[in-house]
Amino acid sequence: MKIKKLLFVACALFGVLCANAHDVLLKSPNKQVRAMLTQEQGKTYLYVQDGEGILLTRITLGLTTADEDYTSLKLSKVGKTTKIKESYDLLHGKTSHATNEASAVKVAYMNANQQPLTIEVRAWNDGVTFRYLLPDNGQERTFTGEATSFFIHKNTNDGWLQKFTTSYEDDYRPQHANERQGDWGYPCLFKQRDTYLLITEANPGRQYCNTHLNNTANCDSYHVDYPFAWEGNKVGDVTPKWKGEWTSPWRVVMVGSLQTLVASTLVQDCSEPCKIKDTSWILPGRAAWVYWAYNHGTKDFQICKKYVDLAKAMNWEYVLFDWEWDQMGNGGTIEHACKYALSNGIKPLMWYNSGGPHTGVWSTPRDRMLTHESRVKEFAWLKSIGVAGVKVDFFESDKQHMMNYFIDILEDAAEAKMLVNFHGATIPRGWTRTYPNLMSTEGVYGAEQYNNGPYMTENGCHVNCVLPFTRNIVGPMDYTPVAFTDSQHKHTTTYAHELALSVIFESGIQHWADRPEGFYALPDAPKQFMMEVPTAWDETRLLEGYPAERVVMARRKGDTWYVAGIEGKSEATTFKVKLDFLKSGQNYIVTLHSDGSEISQFNFRKSLYKKGLMPDVIEIPCLSRGGFAMTIKPAQN
Repeated sequence: MKIKKLLFVACALFGVLCANAHDVLLKSPNKQVRAMLTQEQGKTYLYVQDGEGILLTRITLGLTTADEDYTSLKLSKVGKTTKIKESYDLLHGKTSHATNEASAVKVAYMNANQQPLTIEVRAWNDGVTFRYLLPDNGQERTFTGEATSFFIHKNTNDGWLQKFTTSYEDDYRPQHANERQGDWGYPCLFKQRDTYLLITEANPGRQYCNTHLNNTANCDSYHVDYPFAWEGNKVGDVTPKWKGEWTSPWRVVMVGSLQTLVASTLVQDCSEPCKIKDTSWILPGRAAWVYWAYNHGTKDFQICKKYVDLAKAMNWEYVLFDWEWDQMGNGGTIEHACKYALSNGIKPLMWYNSGGPHTGVWSTPRDRMLTHESRVKEFAWLKSIGVAGVKVDFFESDKQHMMNYFIDILEDAAEAKMLVNFHGATIPRGWTRTYPNLMSTEGVYGAEQYNNGPYMTENGCHVNCVLPFTRNIVGPMDYTPVAFTDSQHKHTTTYAHELALSVIFESGIQHWADRPEGFYALPDAPKQFMMEVPTAWDETRLLEGYPAERVVMARRKGDTWYVAGIEGKSEATTFKVKLDFLKSGQNYIVTLHSDGSEISQFNFRKSLYKKGLMPDVIEIPCLSRGGFAMTIKPAQN
């Protein structure tokens, strides 16, 4: 009876003929997510359902190579369903200790030429993942495409998607089904009734390219597409090639409430375990950053010294010397700047252009990361002058050869004990677990956009309120937050809103955007907050929020909670922050930084909170485009 009900729901929602019973039904260990493999009219589908069997999306399965078509398949064998239960530590991210559980199965198929394809499916407590596997046939395969597509019904309430660009730097605009059609970069967030789906991919490697989604042909069907030929200055093949056993990246569908998605580590769960044996040198932290206020400031030794002084005064660990450091003058060279930083207890980081022929950006230094030999030489020199890591920019492509380039940099950097930050690059897809020296990735419409145009002046508060539900869910995000002064284009978010971003956004190294004068001018309380706020967390909880409208995030480091909220609708409001996650019977010191009467003013309050004896809700008024940040520490007495 239950099977018939499931199939009936599928038919009712999608209008398809379900002539055959399902092949495999997987239930997540918590019974809240279901994955059902079926074959209908010669096609293979994967249905993703909630715990009640209500269909959330139907996924068409299959792929093609130059020699074989794996889109019309015949079931060969259903493997034994197994249980996965895993826990592992993370050096940085939304949690320091991840746990996961799933039901898993491998299902073998044959195509018309009796060539095998295996589809592996897992139903996790917070989503469904699947991937394709092909055995070694002794030949090099050229992959020509996928049949993989996600059917998102046109009655879906809302979606938050980013137009595809190779830098993944565009806004996630709220869109209804009849408004969205085109090419979309991962992740894509959809609302189905009271359930949310976030679609992305995980664990890419050398065997394949990264993909994106396209629904140009059918607005309801989001098809997995290969990179465009024009990507990376037209360098590299669009079609991936591989000889030997082959495994695709995981296709990931997170399922649940917004709270479930924000806390999820599913992208990391699907990724290979850490490949670096000694990780003691991988240290998250905060960095002073010259570029936002002075685009060409790294050319000037005296300006760079000011940012070292800022990092020292604010108790931050790092300073980033951005592009054009090889042209530094006005009293010193890059070697002098690094020596000055180290003498003040600050670890320097340095920028590189990744190009090469794959980018038309000629900013220097470039070409030094292109080959293994040049990287080894460069990393050895960097170590000799005390540099802790590199920021590598302008990759501009998701093609297979670029996957190899990313991994080559990570592996050579790990060998040299160098931290890495990718910019002008693809979004995180789980490499921070495999190569935890990858501290952050840009792939976001971040604070540098205040330099590029007026869009953030008007829309910054909305942009900030959608990123925690989309881009930042899948991995660290080098948005470069927290700026109180103005750059080329004006801020309209309040100072308390900007302070809150230090908690709401997650990145293994946070590059604070503002000029030294902006931080020095802060009142003592928010200045102290910026001196203490961590960048790696033990626990993350979304307390309240809705994409583009509002966010209240709680993150824990040790026994201290950092709670922050921002407003995205451009209207004054009152946050009602629930503290029911705190331990009963414990007294806490609550330090609150909220909006004052003007955009540049703070209200500061420090008080004793007695859990169990006082209301669990704190009311915090905020201005239009406003916010708040607070710390909650156990009281010692």
